[in-house]
Amino acid sequence: MKIVSLVFILFLVSCGSKQEKTLPVVKKLTESVYASVTIEPDSLYEAHAVVNGILERNLIEEGALVSKDTPLMHITNSSSELTAENALLSLQLSTSNYQGNSTVLKELNDDIKTAELTLRNDSINFKRQENLWNQNIGSKIEYDTKKLTYQRSVNQLKVLLNKFNRTKKELQTQAKLAQNTYTTSKINTDDYTITSKINGKVYALYKNAGENVTTMEPLASVGSATDFIIELLVDEVDIVKIEKGQKALISLDAYSSTVFEALVSKIYPQKDSRTQTFKVEALFINMPAKLYPGLSGEGNIVISEKNDALIIPKEYVVNGNSVLTEDGLVPVVIGLQNLNEVEVIKGITAATEIIKPE
Repeated sequence: MKIVSLVFILFLVSCGSKQEKTLPVVKKLTESVYASVTIEPDSLYEAHAVVNGILERNLIEEGALVSKDTPLMHITNSSSELTAENALLSLQLSTSNYQGNSTVLKELNDDIKTAELTLRNDSINFKRQENLWNQNIGSKIEYDTKKLTYQRSVNQLKVLLNKFNRTKKELQTQAKLAQNTYTTSKINTDDYTITSKINGKVYALYKNAGENVTTMEPLASVGSATDFIIELLVDEVDIVKIEKGQKALISLDAYSSTVFEALVSKIYPQKDSRTQTFKVEALFINMPAKLYPGLSGEGNIVISEKNDALIIPKEYVVNGNSVLTEDGLVPVVIGLQNLNEVEVIKGITAATEIIKPE
């Protein structure tokens, strides 16, 4: 029985000698949230056509710097161009009829002048006959005839003046309608030229000359040439810790030996159901010399920092709230933590030797 007990004790001693031990360390601890990183130009958007047609030609090349309203590409559609041409012809004709030497208005104007001369002559004859009649000279029939002729001339002139004004207004309305039709067709024709919405750079062209174009397909990708944003994908369990203005440490694969500082500028509230992540945007404090869309890397968003924290390796924590010592399990209160280390607020001191659990 004593032999068995001795063997057991020796076994415990031999096992204990293999256990890793460490002492807590007082140092600065930074708690952060990990995120995957992608670099994108600011104001990046995809240009779409608002009409269907055929791409006649791209007016710029990929990588070109463009200003707002710079033409990017032109789409052709024969029916639309014919409509615009016909509208222009109709406008020119209507304008000529209204403002030019319109045959209709010229004839009416000539008729009015003739009617005015006739009225003047009939008026003179009627006044002369009226004066004679007042002196009891002449017959009643002659007086009535001159009066009737005068009244007919007055009515004829009124009819011609009304007809002239009505015809002129109709021609004016036709010219206005033709102008509106042409303006609409011109707008539609302008829609066949895709222009840049911003000052920036063309990062991609998706169509070649001769290909069909629809309103559903992007034709180009345009974004800022100088300003870039950092897109970080944060796990849903960490998103509640993120606030605008927090510092982020960014490592890019293209700059493997450099860590860049940035500040969180925007938090998107909608979760991506496919990746179970939230998108967060950050802006560089000191931007790298060269950046391209799609550059990837890793980021750590700093949640909190403490200069004099009592630190132990995270792998030494048992069940999330205890550490193993020579005296057995000791309850501790955990504070800040990162991927590899945790802060112990209460339960042990810097002189407490802790054992790594197996």
